[in-house]
Amino acid sequence: MSKRRDPDTMDLFRDYQPPEVAARFPSEVAKGGTLDVKIARVLSEAMTMSGKPRERIAAEMSDYLQQNVTENMLDSYASPARKDHKITLERFIAVIEVTGCYELLGFICEFAGFVAVPAKYHEVIQLWQTEERLADLERKRAALRGRVGGLLK
Repeated sequence: MSKRRDPDTMDLFRDYQPPEVAARFPSEVAKGGTLDVKIARVLSEAMTMSGKPRERIAAEMSDYLQQNVTENMLDSYASPARKDHKITLERFIAVIEVTGCYELLGFICEFAGFVAVPAKYHEVIQLWQTEERLADLERKRAALRGRVGGLLK
């Protein structure tokens, strides 16, 4: 008698998707175009992903920065056609804080060949790097012992 699969129970090997640790947009969001076009696209995507209306994002950014940010400014930042209206770094940081869209950090990091990961993984990464260095040193040590041979005795 064969067992029937319970459709309400996840199969760990088939259904489980590990959470994405690195903050990054899907590749199509920042694909193609000049840098200012890419920036406009990711800003637009971040504001959309937040689920907040731009008017509210502008108000929260104004509070965060203690300076006036308007919905019209956000529209201009998110428009590839508005080449005359660029977002400042402080406002970019405020967009990240207000929208909670940390994929914006990943967007910046990718230009330098890095990824943005939550700080809670810092020690895990350090441990991995330390173990890699130790393994490399152990390989070098073994190679040196092989070459030195009986001189150590």
